[in-house]
Amino acid sequence: MQFSISTIALYATLFLTVSALPLSSRALASQAYDDLSISAGQAGDAEAEASAKIGIDTSDLANVSKADLEIIKGIHDVANDAEVGAFNPALDAATDAAEKTAIQNGKIKNKVLKLSAAVLALQIQEAQGDDSVASKLAAEQKKLANNIALDTKAAGQDSTAISFDGSS
Repeated sequence: MQFSISTIALYATLFLTVSALPLSSRALASQAYDDLSISAGQAGDAEAEASAKIGIDTSDLANVSKADLEIIKGIHDVANDAEVGAFNPALDAATDAAEKTAIQNGKIKNKVLKLSAAVLALQIQEAQGDDSVASKLAAEQKKLANNIALDTKAAGQDSTAISFDGSS
């Protein structure tokens, strides 16, 4: 079978065009809370740790997929559930002052993760044209800044992670 030059050129052009298209605009995948947690280790760098765990390119928020936005919201939700269902009871049960401080530092780092996800989700919604989130975004940014300041103040102190069964 003989192909003409124009037929081969057409197929080559189609192949190159199709292969240049992105396979998926989705960048994130659901994760277990214990894999997302930034609470272990030491206090002081929660902002950078949260950003790394969320792991999304923030240069073009208007084009973040709905699936990725839902996962970011899920990160907020599971971190909030861990705060209420794991950190608060662990703090109540702790008897040693050093243990309590380390758990509190872990809780603050968890809050930085939770609030970073909340702020990012609201920024995405705003970038995608939702003007109704502006006041909530400002409130969440204020809470995030407060918790980052608390984490920075505790820099170098031990921070304890509390295991929690949940996922984004």
